Amino acid sequence: MNKKMGAKHKSVDILSKTVKTGIIRSNLIPMFAGLTLAMYTYQFGIMEKLPDILFAIVGSAFVIAAAGAFNNLYDRDIDAVMERTKSRPTVTGDINFHTVLWLAIILSITGIGLLSLTTWLAALLGFLGLFFYVVPYTMWTKRRTVYNTEVGSISGAMPPLIGWAAIYPDISHPAVLGLFVVMIIWQMPHFYAIAIRNHKQYEAAKVPMLPVVKGIRRTYLQTNVYLIIMIAISFLFGTLSLGLMLVALLLSSGWLILSITQYHRASSEKWAISLFVYSLIHMTVLFSTVIIYSLMGIIFNL
Repeated sequence: MNKKMGAKHKSVDILSKTVKTGIIRSNLIPMFAGLTLAMYTYQFGIMEKLPDILFAIVGSAFVIAAAGAFNNLYDRDIDAVMERTKSRPTVTGDINFHTVLWLAIILSITGIGLLSLTTWLAALLGFLGLFFYVVPYTMWTKRRTVYNTEVGSISGAMPPLIGWAAIYPDISHPAVLGLFVVMIIWQMPHFYAIAIRNHKQYEAAKVPMLPVVKGIRRTYLQTNVYLIIMIAISFLFGTLSLGLMLVALLLSSGWLILSITQYHRASSEKWAISLFVYSLIHMTVLFSTVIIYSLMGIIFNL
């Protein structure tokens, strides 16, 4: 019995690492924020949209899982060099190439199919998110240019658009565009911080991350430019709620202040760690606020 349980646990662990369940969970938060915000904006009840909510959650999870599997499959050579990724099943051989390939294909088709049961736009956005992550990012730019993070950020910012589109097939509202652009800009300081912390690993794997190619000073300046843009984006939320706008404004302003002060006080490693931790706080607080605000609005409008 213990051997069977152990084998089952190992299989689950292998599958989890292959599809990157941590990334699935973190991306479902902004997706759900976009979804609930659309429900509040257009005054839909939870029970009224329950099937769409379930299809959006499962469909998005499958598409994100497929992207992770494709990425693991293509990046086996890079992952084998880097300490933080060398234990991935696609590197160790715990799961074979064809199994991962078929898993990714089935997840892609199923995920996009489930999203199509909500709206055609949600399915299209799901496909575009998957495509941008696998082809322009993983296959084209990740190994060739310091702007790989910017290219990859497009797919990383799709979840709130997918969530909104699953409820209402029009993504021109300033509030959801604000969520989309925030997700794009958020990724640069976040991943720059990761690249600084893993500088030697990216250098060994020959992945041209900005800190590796251009240095810390350039990364610091570019980070601050993106944070200033994020502060400006906060005003887009004012079209829906002054409270949401103020939360976004305070969070982004705090991030910029932290970046400037820590850069001059601490080592580049400590500066990067502080930015990385704050990036997680920023995303969690902002999107949790959007979700809570939207759900409260839905409940009180019933």
